[in-house]
Amino acid sequence: MKKLAFNNQVLLQVSSLRLYAQHFTPDNDDANDLVQDTLLKAVTYYNMFKEGTNLKGWLYTIMKNTFINNYRRMVKTNNFVVKADEISSPNLLYSATVNHGEAQFVMNDLHYALNLLPAKYHVPFTMYYEGHKYNEIADSLAVPIGTVKTRIHVARLLLRKSLKAYDLGNKKSKYTEN
Repeated sequence: MKKLAFNNQVLLQVSSLRLYAQHFTPDNDDANDLVQDTLLKAVTYYNMFKEGTNLKGWLYTIMKNTFINNYRRMVKTNNFVVKADEISSPNLLYSATVNHGEAQFVMNDLHYALNLLPAKYHVPFTMYYEGHKYNEIADSLAVPIGTVKTRIHVARLLLRKSLKAYDLGNKKSKYTEN
């Protein structure tokens, strides 16, 4: 495929790339930056694309990897250690206000709520959370795919109920106990 034809095919994917970028960040400017970075890398490395493969999937992979790399870079930059005799007030404020103890309480509550789920809801929910597709879960558990979807839905509702203190919503369902 010639570079011009490739570039035209890539430009046809811009709207779907914007939608996909919204999954990574709710901020429109950050999403647009992510799309732009993806397009730049795609055009730069067009010779790495194998003709006949899924262009959209290739672009999505570039976007996902770009987001992950940018996130890691940001975390690494924000976690530098100040080696000075005097700590500046912004660093002092950060160290005094950022405490991961609250996050630990949330994680403990989440694990406790997950362990309260009956096995028929816990297993499909955790498999789905770990990245398994509905059909994979259905095959693994030897149940219909509709049953898997229902159990995952019910697990979410039960978790919402257990974690009400975190204000995750109070949707009622015929599957939850009142």
